[in-house]
Amino acid sequence: MTTSASVPAGPEGAITEGTVTDRLVEANGRYAAAFADPGMDAHPVLQVAVVACMDARLDLHAALGLELGDCHTIRNAGGVVTDDVIRSLTISQRALGTRSVVLIHHTGCGLETLTEEFRHELEMEVGQRPAWAVEAFRDVDQDVRQSMQRVRTSPFLVRTDDVRGFVFDVKTGLLREIDPA
Repeated sequence: MTTSASVPAGPEGAITEGTVTDRLVEANGRYAAAFADPGMDAHPVLQVAVVACMDARLDLHAALGLELGDCHTIRNAGGVVTDDVIRSLTISQRALGTRSVVLIHHTGCGLETLTEEFRHELEMEVGQRPAWAVEAFRDVDQDVRQSMQRVRTSPFLVRTDDVRGFVFDVKTGLLREIDPA
């Protein structure tokens, strides 16, 4: 199932006119033609940073009732709090004034199907072991707790009192809050 009605498709769903990137650049041209500078800076209006999975099923702005400029959004595979997420949160807090952190994992995450063996397989294929961890998990609730703990204990973050974690249900669209204990 595709959700983009503007993708020209041929047999078996193949895109027939240019590449997907070409289509995105064309869409940007249409967007820019109607664009008006919103007159805002990089400081998020709601002073919140949202860390979430990169899964294409999560429309965070719609799910959370957010508008352009409301939050900083940091996404990666699994929504896991890694060193790079801490880097982004540190900049978000210290340079751009965010005070709250919302962590969102989701049901049916692809990281639940992987293991750290994935790194070994990559090493066998390309001849170099990745420097990064896969951060695979089996229990989404526990992974949210671990991510909350990583934020709360980071020495680089100045605002760790308002950190909350959730699991987004991809079937219902509802958030379920995770108790940090």
